[in-house]
Amino acid sequence: MKKIAENVFQIPLMPRNSINCYVIDDILIDSGIRSSGNKILNAIKNIEITKHVLTHAHADHQGSSDFICKTLNIPLWTSELEKENAESGKVIYEYPNSNGLIAKFQQNYWAGKGHKVSQVLKEGDAVGSFTVVNTPGHSKGHISFFRERDKVLIVGDALVNMNLVTTAVGLNQPPNLFTTDKKMNMESIKRIVDLKPKILCFGHGPVLFDNGELEQFVSLMNNIQQTIVTEKRTNFK
Repeated sequence: MKKIAENVFQIPLMPRNSINCYVIDDILIDSGIRSSGNKILNAIKNIEITKHVLTHAHADHQGSSDFICKTLNIPLWTSELEKENAESGKVIYEYPNSNGLIAKFQQNYWAGKGHKVSQVLKEGDAVGSFTVVNTPGHSKGHISFFRERDKVLIVGDALVNMNLVTTAVGLNQPPNLFTTDKKMNMESIKRIVDLKPKILCFGHGPVLFDNGELEQFVSLMNNIQQTIVTEKRTNFK
């Protein structure tokens, strides 16, 4: 477990920070895949955790949630739109291709059992010293958590900080294969930029202590989008 900021800790669950969960104050954010449970429990053995919260209920974020909540006897919190998946354990049905081999693999081998959600979170709710920020797109009910005083953002998968195929570090949009609404997710990324976070904690990839990389990334995405629009107009003429 690695300290990132005051009462903020990263727990890397897979090599090269490819899957992460976090502790903020006395709260566990996300839980990796089904086999991550004991690693998480070992990491937090000297910390009192009182609740468990999900950024979203994909298999690599809710995989150990039922195990963790039952073992520690703590409640699970999600957004309203993630509640059904979190409680059922059926976590791939928003994927653009939920019948694909990768989706089925995640459901069969990564996803954990469903667990009852004790509280539904909405925009502006307090989660410890953080505040809920709605960042839909990667999933319909995706949320992030922001602390204004030191500009720490628990991003979830609204952005990733690595290429999930090569594991090369760098800001990217989440993979299309697992993203419900790419256009909506881009709007959430713009909202993240407006928060002006200084420390970004990702579900996938190392923590970023931002020195302008976020703004540069969004500028590049905007330029690419503008080029696509221009080419379409030219071809239409």
